[in-house]
Amino acid sequence: MSGTPTARPGGARRGRDRRARVLPARPGTRRPDGPRPTTAVVGGGIAGLAAATALAERGVAVTLYERQPYLGGRVGGWPTRLRDGSAVTMSRGFHAFFRQYYNLRGLLRRTDPGLERLTALPDYPLLHGSGLRDSFRHVPRTPPWSALGFVALSPSFRLRDLRAMNPVAALPLLDVRVPEVYERLDGISAHAFLDAVRFPRSARHLAFEVFSRSFFADPRHLSAAEMALMFHIYFLGSAEGLLFDVPRSPFPAALWDPLAAYLGRHGAEVRTGTAVERVTPRPDGGYEIATDREERRHDTVVLALDAAGLRSLVAGSERLGDGPWRERVGRLRTAPPFLVSRLWLDRPVAADRPGFLGTSGFGTLDNISVLERWEDEAARWAARTGGSVVELHAYAVRPGAARDVEEKLLVDQLHRVYPETRAASVVDARHVWHDDCPLFPVGGFADRPTVRTPDPGLVVAGDLVRTDLPVALMERAATTGFLAADALLERWGVRGRTLWTVPDRGRATVLRTLAGWAGR
Repeated sequence: MSGTPTARPGGARRGRDRRARVLPARPGTRRPDGPRPTTAVVGGGIAGLAAATALAERGVAVTLYERQPYLGGRVGGWPTRLRDGSAVTMSRGFHAFFRQYYNLRGLLRRTDPGLERLTALPDYPLLHGSGLRDSFRHVPRTPPWSALGFVALSPSFRLRDLRAMNPVAALPLLDVRVPEVYERLDGISAHAFLDAVRFPRSARHLAFEVFSRSFFADPRHLSAAEMALMFHIYFLGSAEGLLFDVPRSPFPAALWDPLAAYLGRHGAEVRTGTAVERVTPRPDGGYEIATDREERRHDTVVLALDAAGLRSLVAGSERLGDGPWRERVGRLRTAPPFLVSRLWLDRPVAADRPGFLGTSGFGTLDNISVLERWEDEAARWAARTGGSVVELHAYAVRPGAARDVEEKLLVDQLHRVYPETRAASVVDARHVWHDDCPLFPVGGFADRPTVRTPDPGLVVAGDLVRTDLPVALMERAATTGFLAADALLERWGVRGRTLWTVPDRGRATVLRTLAGWAGR
């Protein structure tokens, strides 16, 4: 894609930020000429679904392979039955759909044009174990007033702390560009960067750790460049603000079941519960996809897997890519384990508890959700039983920790934060452990795979993929899925898709100048 204009007033903007960046679609035909090309999309998470959607809409015959019996990847869900006989949906936990997620929200608009299956939470509250509280509800959304407003409204910023800060060290945050931010900050950790800034400890817990732990990593092991990019996307570079939406229903019903039906209407074949074991290039230029059931030929392939899945598949596909590419994939790392505990309680939490609360200083507890505040399935269960459905997250648990001990400690912290839950009986509980989130370590940016590979018929998508766009987390997954599809469509001379991102640089000329001065 070429060109980096900002959104024009009155145009088809995707949010409120008039400086949002538009990447125009690459020109081409509406559909491929000649025989209908075929693509195997390996992985049914957000990246794979975005790639499959973009390809199927352009007339490509898509087969989507997903190892799990459900779609959505880390935003998926599956049915389970509680001890009281209730049929409910379990998932890997809360996800915030920020207004900056232009391309993910564009994917969801395929089946929900008004995004009516999402609902806004009224606040993004944060609580520290010391008793300090913060909120983004009344913080202005447009930079630099967003940063100034947060400092002015936050009790975690004290005058003596602000005087002690090193403003010169913080200047790189004012003009974040990709990939330049990685050239400047990828060599140090987020923790070390904050130490250099002398950022107040209390504010660090309530503000910066929210961002770093969103990557399921300890700040000591996270690249400062990735943290700086997060601040640009959500706080210093975008006017969309830090409030967010959540699905009104469990993920399958709200998001992925409708999209699977949409793909079916475009001729795509969705094969859940099907593990791809090997991808073999053919002499004719296509690929043989070997699953646990059969082998099928496809013209092109999208690998939309997590780090462990990509490493495993490439290791088992000896002829895929070249040596240096295979070595880079083999070096991909995963973040520490994370725990999602969902409790069905026999009595409600206090009526004034928010739907979502970010926490720090409560052991491994990172946030608490009260699902009946927004999710219809949980609300029906709570109304019928008089109870509550509460979800707890621990984003970066020490590897090797005893799982039963960590599960108990997490519930103990819930009792500390919401004391009324001590008197509640647990009707049922689900504790979900995973360790498949990508780790973005210090100095690791150059080693990450890009969308394009040494083989033009093979592309990669996912939140682990390196891209020169200001995107992260779920939005990086969706964006790289569309970019992967576009790279394949280019082979057939087919028109690409218009994409959007937050601004690709600092918003104010004087601040950009200061940031440039600090980088010299």
